[in-house]
Amino acid sequence: MKTISVLGSTGSIGTQTLELCRLHPDRFRVTALTARSSREKLFEQVREFRPLLAGFAEPVPYSEIPEDLRFCKWVMGREALHAAAAEIEADMVLVSIVGIAGLQSVLDALDAGRQVLLANKEALVTGGHLVMDRAKAAGKPILPVDSEHSAIFQCLRAANGNEPTGILLTASGGPFRTWTKEQMMTASRQDALKHPNWNMGAKITVDSASMFNKALEIMEARWLFDMPPERIHVVVHPQSIIHSAVEFADGAVLAQLGVPDMRVPIMYAMAYPERLTTGSRPLDLFALGSLTFEKGDPVRFPALRLAGECLNAGGAACTVLNGANEEAVAAFLRDEIPFGRIAELVENALEKLPDLKADTIDDIFEADRLARLQVRHAMA
Repeated sequence: MKTISVLGSTGSIGTQTLELCRLHPDRFRVTALTARSSREKLFEQVREFRPLLAGFAEPVPYSEIPEDLRFCKWVMGREALHAAAAEIEADMVLVSIVGIAGLQSVLDALDAGRQVLLANKEALVTGGHLVMDRAKAAGKPILPVDSEHSAIFQCLRAANGNEPTGILLTASGGPFRTWTKEQMMTASRQDALKHPNWNMGAKITVDSASMFNKALEIMEARWLFDMPPERIHVVVHPQSIIHSAVEFADGAVLAQLGVPDMRVPIMYAMAYPERLTTGSRPLDLFALGSLTFEKGDPVRFPALRLAGECLNAGGAACTVLNGANEEAVAAFLRDEIPFGRIAELVENALEKLPDLKADTIDDIFEADRLARLQVRHAMA
């Protein structure tokens, strides 16, 4: 029996994690649940899983907590994430909250000796050096939940200690894979939210359309697998069957394949190093027909170029990219800017904010703040 704390339990990853806990009640016990603001959904989860602690990142008056749910401890605001990550009993902490807030939660969990299941890109994008140092000190590897990084992790386990020479990071290409740059400039919110393969939240779906999601994953892979950016190659693979692959010195390539179903990488992290049933259907190679591959296009998708530039620049460049992108995507989802402006605003922020430090978490939060201010200034 493993105990698990789920940060972001009402989102897509969180709800699928609880589905897996429901599937294996003899293997997993939920001890903490947090949500940003989805009250009724969290209340339902607390009723079912009866954790020791629950909370909202956006404070809710205790008087509004239903009487039948006051059996557990309720914590509100920033303290809810800290308590769920570091104070409550838990063998592992799933960090599936969105945004830079995930960085502090990951550090809190590692400092408390927890196993981190990482579904938050921003923690490694903005503070990869801090996270990996803490993970090394804790003696616990970060277990990735993203399908691509889980695939790489699995391939490296199968490599039996052989060092990889490169990483092939696959991408679906999103809804705009075949669109021209001119068409994408004026794409609507409805267009951007039509992902062909995955069911995800609005922000990550827009990031998939712009390929900023893949830029963040390049940054994650750099830290998780200690791989220089020039040896991380983006491969557009529309079928999303090969989730990523690893190259070796002898020319061999190991790949992880499966149907597009996030329950598989989530369960791999939860049960590691075991493999348990997920409810996902097995891959039918005979039904596939064919798999296709294309090079990532850094002209139509500037995010792919910016990822390498930021990693090579060092300092807080990756933090600036992330914060500027979050601010620009939020504006796009409010219909305040066209789709094409997202990349323009991010690149502008990077040009205006060079050489910022990222030595401490305070440096990182300040760089994030400045990046968001720069985007708002450029939109004014």
